Amino acid sequence: MAIRKQSIGIDISKLTFTACLCQQAEDGKLTFSKVLDFSNDNKGFNQLLRWTKGLIVSGCELVFLMEATGVYYENLAHHLHKIRKKVHVVLPNTSKHYFSSLNVKTKTDAVDARILSQFGVERVHKLWSPPPGALLQLRNLTRYYVQLQEQKTALGNIKHSKDCSYDIQIFITKSNKKLISEIDKEIEKCLKEIKKTILEDKVLKERIRKVLTIKGVGLITAATIIAETMGFDQFHS
Repeated sequence: MAIRKQSIGIDISKLTFTACLCQQAEDGKLTFSKVLDFSNDNKGFNQLLRWTKGLIVSGCELVFLMEATGVYYENLAHHLHKIRKKVHVVLPNTSKHYFSSLNVKTKTDAVDARILSQFGVERVHKLWSPPPGALLQLRNLTRYYVQLQEQKTALGNIKHSKDCSYDIQIFITKSNKKLISEIDKEIEKCLKEIKKTILEDKVLKERIRKVLTIKGVGLITAATIIAETMGFDQFHS
């Protein structure tokens, strides 16, 4: 029976990823390859491609499907896109619903890779492409801005605990004050970079302007929304 579609499902983490090939015949029957682990680096990417080449049916559509797991999927997705492979990146809640529809309750890397490969052949997905440079830069900056704010909050909590403690050394209070001052400077620099990135891109600037028309929404919130949704690319209504 001829194969009509092939999908490599990839469950990815910080250091490794797990892959499985699913092939769908003309009659709808599914066959799966064995599941293999690879390192999440260029060496692992090349090993994946060599392994894939020995399994697939040439002349038949092949896609690679993975979840948007933090930032860990990005290097592989960019690598595959660069060599003109068809890549699908699905949101975790989307794949979760698919898993539920199959009544899959076991959660392992191997099971996830296998089900994701099946997801790739049984559903139609939007092709993934790298986000525009300005949006990617804005996302990096807004995430860093939040991380700096979290550090400032943590230092503020330390200050509060020391202020309420008995006989704290001057060194500790001075050190804490200095760290908060340095964080404030970096927050201000980061904010300037965010504004600069927005102003230098006309499309991005217009999108931010529209979001800012919502009552109570400030610049950082608007920039974060636009950056994390990649300009609402995943929204269709």
